[in-house]
Amino acid sequence: MTVAPKTSRQVAIVGAGPAGLFAAEIIAARGHHVTVYERMASPARKFLLAGRGGLNLTHSEDIAAFLDRYGDDASNVRAAVERFPPEKLIAWANGLGAETFVGSSGRVFPRAMKASPLLRAWLRRLADLGVTIKTRHRWTGFTLSRGLQFELADKSQIEIDADAVLLALGGASWPKLGSDGSWVEPFKQAGIDVTPLAPANCGVLVPWSEIFRTRFEGSALKRIALTIDGTTRRGEAIVTRDGLEGGAVYALGPYIRAALGRDQTATVLVDLKPDMTHADLVARLARPRGKDTMTNFLRKAVHLDAAAAGLLREAGLPDGADALATRIKAVPIQTTGLAQIERAISTAGGVAWQSLTGGLMLSTRPGVFLAGEMLDWEAPTGGYLLQATFATSAVAANSLLDWLLAQD
Repeated sequence: MTVAPKTSRQVAIVGAGPAGLFAAEIIAARGHHVTVYERMASPARKFLLAGRGGLNLTHSEDIAAFLDRYGDDASNVRAAVERFPPEKLIAWANGLGAETFVGSSGRVFPRAMKASPLLRAWLRRLADLGVTIKTRHRWTGFTLSRGLQFELADKSQIEIDADAVLLALGGASWPKLGSDGSWVEPFKQAGIDVTPLAPANCGVLVPWSEIFRTRFEGSALKRIALTIDGTTRRGEAIVTRDGLEGGAVYALGPYIRAALGRDQTATVLVDLKPDMTHADLVARLARPRGKDTMTNFLRKAVHLDAAAAGLLREAGLPDGADALATRIKAVPIQTTGLAQIERAISTAGGVAWQSLTGGLMLSTRPGVFLAGEMLDWEAPTGGYLLQATFATSAVAANSLLDWLLAQD
């Protein structure tokens, strides 16, 4: 049974994505009046897009391995996920009627394999809790104390005041769906430190030859391993017109971005046969080639498909079995940049952790809390993004409730 607070307060939440809606649910369930302000015409547009191909809510792997996915510099996010771990997110989704299952990869999905049924049930729950959602309200900045400024659809300006505020303004990827990073400048003007937003879980740019691009654009490089600066990730990649994208590329994103920032270019090594040793490759490649073309020889000898053989040719085919085996185990790909942030799955960077208390409240603005992707963290795909979004929302919402209780 929900226990109402001594005083029911007015709480403003800005951003109707998963972080904002989840915070609204937690806070309204404690008896406060919650209004969610959203710049778009309807809530959770990016969430709906993410669910088109199967809504990957979280992952079922061991919690220690799960937490490691957030990198070495992510103690705050790991702490949030420990407080709101995958089993709690799964229980919440099941409670909405979106029965979940674990896929063969360990990822967790609703059985409907899309976001829309879950979102409809979620919005009904929020309505039952008395949550008001006001769309076409674009946040433009702070007023004094906890006041907020908005621009409406007709370009008019309004100001609102609230007893407490939670901002869940997202990152800067897929701006047409609502998250365009326009909050960064008002934050800077307010003296709040923001780590520059950068594309994450995105493709890399590679200056392919016209021959390779024309022939292999859209081709998959399957069961490969990518390495940069001693860090290796396995998976698949897709050849695009301008470079490479896919799970293995996304997983190396922070390391590629660091190398690009350091050297302006970054060399990624592609192991086309990570399950075969160099010695095994040499033995196979030392066999007589006969009248086979090199592509056919590589297909028969070491089971390289046309795209993998094409990548070898793009890097230059060395003579001799030993040199060729070495190249297959480490095809150098020169990357010159990252794909545009507008097409990234997520963004890195955001409000710096030193600007926040442990409860995700702005140190310089008591009663203003932050959650979700606008915080300075990143994660690979596979359920880790949504899990941390919900987890930081839970921390911020519960901290806001504690703060309000202390004001009674």
